[in-house]
Amino acid sequence: MDTEHIKAAAEYDASQIQVLEGLEAVRKRPGMYIGTTSAKGLHHLVYEIVDNAIDEALAGFCDEISVAIEEGDIVCVTDNGRGIPVGIQEQTGKPALEVVYTILHAGGKFGGGGYKVAGGLHGVGASVVNALSEWLVAEVCDGETVWQMKFSRGRVTQSLAEIGKTDKRGTKIRFKPDPEIFEETVFSFETLYNRLREQAFLNAGLKITLEDRRQGKEEKKILLYKGGIRSFVEEINKNKTPLHDNVIYICGEKGDSTAEIAMQYTDSYNEVILSFANNINTTEGGMHETGFKTALTRVINDYGKKYNILKGEDKLSGEDAREGLTAIISVKLVEAQFEGQTKTKLGNSEIRTLVDSIVSEKLGAYFEENPSQAKTILDKAMLASRAREAAKKARDLTRRKSALEGFTLPGKLTDCYERDPSLTEIYIVEGDSAGGSAIGGRNSRFQAILPLWGKMLNVEKARADKVYGNDKLTPVITALGAGIGSEFDIEKLRYHKIIIMADADVDGAHIRTLLLTFFFRFMRPLIEKGYVYIAQPPLFKITRGKVTRYAFDENERDRIALEMKGGDPSAKIEISRNKGLGEMDPHELWETTMNPETRILKRVEIADAIAADEIFTVLMGEKVEPRREFIEKNAEYAVDIDV
Repeated sequence: MDTEHIKAAAEYDASQIQVLEGLEAVRKRPGMYIGTTSAKGLHHLVYEIVDNAIDEALAGFCDEISVAIEEGDIVCVTDNGRGIPVGIQEQTGKPALEVVYTILHAGGKFGGGGYKVAGGLHGVGASVVNALSEWLVAEVCDGETVWQMKFSRGRVTQSLAEIGKTDKRGTKIRFKPDPEIFEETVFSFETLYNRLREQAFLNAGLKITLEDRRQGKEEKKILLYKGGIRSFVEEINKNKTPLHDNVIYICGEKGDSTAEIAMQYTDSYNEVILSFANNINTTEGGMHETGFKTALTRVINDYGKKYNILKGEDKLSGEDAREGLTAIISVKLVEAQFEGQTKTKLGNSEIRTLVDSIVSEKLGAYFEENPSQAKTILDKAMLASRAREAAKKARDLTRRKSALEGFTLPGKLTDCYERDPSLTEIYIVEGDSAGGSAIGGRNSRFQAILPLWGKMLNVEKARADKVYGNDKLTPVITALGAGIGSEFDIEKLRYHKIIIMADADVDGAHIRTLLLTFFFRFMRPLIEKGYVYIAQPPLFKITRGKVTRYAFDENERDRIALEMKGGDPSAKIEISRNKGLGEMDPHELWETTMNPETRILKRVEIADAIAADEIFTVLMGEKVEPRREFIEKNAEYAVDIDV
């Protein structure tokens, strides 16, 4: 450890813990602090504690973090950082450790000099996790003594106590989420793995260990990426075909701000750009992303003009320049300004200038030094440009047809009367027979029906011009009314519930996957806004005499059958498996699948954009081997279906 670090470690003491306000209302309104009390909020507790440890890594004092899920869904997070200060905090007269875990907005990130760069107001996180835990135990090693404090639902149950001697430093937090607060308290190893893997990529050389110690679920992952965000790009592209072998990496700094970018082009038609500020995923982008996109487009155009590859007035758009690109943008800055409470958009204008200048200078130099790669990238962008022009012609043709034909679409859209999109829903139905039943059974005031037939285009292997020209997808685009790709405008969307209704068989699953791939690649805001749903038709029909009931799974089938027998062993109960939506009459379809009072809908969500991108690439992309491996790995989770 260098002299500067030793000095900083010595100066990080109780005087640097600043108090802004007390810990009130967290248990009454947990959603205000962690977003939700569902599984998402539950996992957020772990992220808050891990983020504190990562801030120690950013400051240069921690290189190992371990996260363990213990029996009973207790979580233990350990780091080898400096250890939370335990001295008396001047404003409160209490140990700093107690202040951090019992007072909201208390921590080393509020101007005390404990941290230069931190991922936001994490002092909130420690106390909130404590408030929402049935119990929490904090242990701190300060190089001499092991200290311990215990809490329950935010209150101290054991004062700061010395429990041993040590020559190590670090913090260990064990906590059990409060079942009085959370809808469920079972942790997902996969969810934590995806998040922690992301953090390991963003902090080259940081070792994060994730272990599941629950009986029957034992698993351990060690996450250590010396290549940092270069390794991140390689991971995202592992099932794609890169156009150049090496990942392009550029970095630079100005004052206390740093920026690093890793990028690689593939032969796909989709761009994947992930941006981070102080390790926080800025899902809505911001100034760093804007600076990157502007400079990238300029560098590619300048190179094309300089070597006469782009002729005359030819110019590539940003969309052309980014087709097939996978890029990670990671910036670190002292005073990160995030727009909104969710911290998903970076607002610091100076970071745009920094990223723009780094990309302009260093990517331009890289192209000069690697002309064959530059030419490959430029050729890809020029192909994208030609396809964009073809898509524009196809789009204009579609619009002209729509204007002439009104809404008598190839897909036979049967619209509803309501015009307020927030009150309307559209069922995209597999087949004409099911479409007929849906039209007959629907509530025509707010439910529209769009039957589809035949094999739909796999958009994972197609550009936008092919999408516009496809007779199976054009009706969907026109019916929704919001366009696709870069022109997609969610304000023009005609329905706020888009419900995919297909049979519970292999063909139905294929149609659902094709439609979801289309929405994910060309209308992603639909999924991000929560407008896409999957209808759940019943699997079984149970009849006794003139009484009929429906079941959505085997357990419900058995329970209903038992109820209908009413204790009569000789009662004749008929159970049939529904073969398809087309076999249900309009009344049955309404009662089981379309009536808002009785139906079951599953909302489609993107919990992890990278995981979603990977799944669509594997399932719908060109490479066969990853698809085979995925199917073999997940075959045990498949539901028994009649083929």
